[in-house]
Amino acid sequence: MTTIAVIPGSFDPVTLGHVDIISRGAKVFDHVIVSVLNNQKKQPLFTIDERMTLLRESTKSLQNVEVDSFNGLLIDYVREKGANTIIKGLRAVSDFEYELQMAAINRKLDDNVETFFMMTNNKYSYLSSSIVKEVAKYGAPIDDLVPPIVEKALKKKFS
Repeated sequence: MTTIAVIPGSFDPVTLGHVDIISRGAKVFDHVIVSVLNNQKKQPLFTIDERMTLLRESTKSLQNVEVDSFNGLLIDYVREKGANTIIKGLRAVSDFEYELQMAAINRKLDDNVETFFMMTNNKYSYLSSSIVKEVAKYGAPIDDLVPPIVEKALKKKFS
């Protein structure tokens, strides 16, 4: 049986922390779908298409990773893709509290779908897309925070 996992997120922009979770997930599951959420509550810096392009470039060495996007309920998307697992990266206890609630509601909506929590690598525990955007906005170095293609895209956005 093929194991399919979905890694959802806004990825605005993708960071090295995201790439770490995606890479590690790709070692555990047969097929990983990294899916960009179109979150109506946020004002993204990058469009959905730009984020998908940056993700594809950042994960191109991972043969079993696909990049996609979705609207609506994650659990509906997971079922549509034939996946049986949701992968969520955790940086801190505060992430866990929120993600535990999300996992519980997803489990209630479909008890055939599991949530797989992965602790982030310690060197990325402070890293978030919001922090990266703030640092990049003021021209500080971000080469150790994001893949090169993302660094280039951020510099272009803020120039």
